[in-house]
Order: sequence, then C-alpha cells, then structure tokens
Amino acid sequence: MTSHLHHVPAPDGIAPSPQYSHVVWGTGRFVAISGQCALDASGAVVGEGDAVAQARQVFANLERCLAAAGADFGDVVKLTYFVTDVAHLPAVRDARDAYFAGAPLPASSAVQVSALVRPELLVEIEAFALVPEQETGDVEPELRLVR
Repeated sequence: MTSHLHHVPAPDGIAPSPQYSHVVWGTGRFVAISGQCALDASGAVVGEGDAVAQARQVFANLERCLAAAGADFGDVVKLTYFVTDVAHLPAVRDARDAYFAGAPLPASSAVQVSALVRPELLVEIEAFALVPEQETGDVEPELRLVR
C-alpha cells in the first residue's frame, strides 16, 4: 500500500534536519489531538521532575488518543512540543523515536514555556494526523462524548 502521506525533509533552499520533516502533506480524515501531559488514567502525574519518564508517558497517551481515532504514529503529520526547559528536548526526541521506529518523522515545532497547566509537568505535546480514508465495510472509530 502506498503511503497517504508525503514527507519533504528539505525543500530546495532549506537546510535539512534529522529531527523532523519540513513539509508533510497527504489525504484522509484530519485528526487533532489536544496537548497531552504526563498524566496516568487517574490524572496523577507520572515521573515528577523526570523529563524522560514524562516524555514516555506523553507518547503513551498520544498513542492511546490516536488509537481512539483509528490512527497511529504513521499517520501523524505534525507534533508541537511545549517544554518548560529546552534541555528536555533530547528526552522528548528519544521517546518520540521509540514510537516512530524509523518511520519518516512528522513536521514539528518546539516551544519553551514558562509553565504548563500543573507546576510538576515538564512536557506537553499536541499532534495532528491524517488517517487514510476507510475502505467500504470498515468501521468508523467509536465516537463518544465524555464529560
């Protein structure tokens, strides 16, 4: 199957980066994943003060959110990293690489912020994905309202 996404690591006149694709486009259903933090299913912080543990939890949460939309990391076109210290970016990249496992990397942006929603959080990541149009007979992901 041909990929529904097209990655351009370095358009003409743009320096290449091994950390992301400069341009990604494709076709399919658009999926937006709200910023995920290092919270477990009960809302408790995972890895307080530990950027490595928090980055791993954030990507695990992103994986669960993508699955809820019938997507996976291969469908991600854009990640935005919010970190309280740019020194946390290597931990974020290591966690990301474990989930992308050699697949083309999406476009990305990193922003250092003064704080996240809770003071013990170090990393938040949001994602945008394009999921291939489903074949006839495929089941749409379950949609439910959670309050």
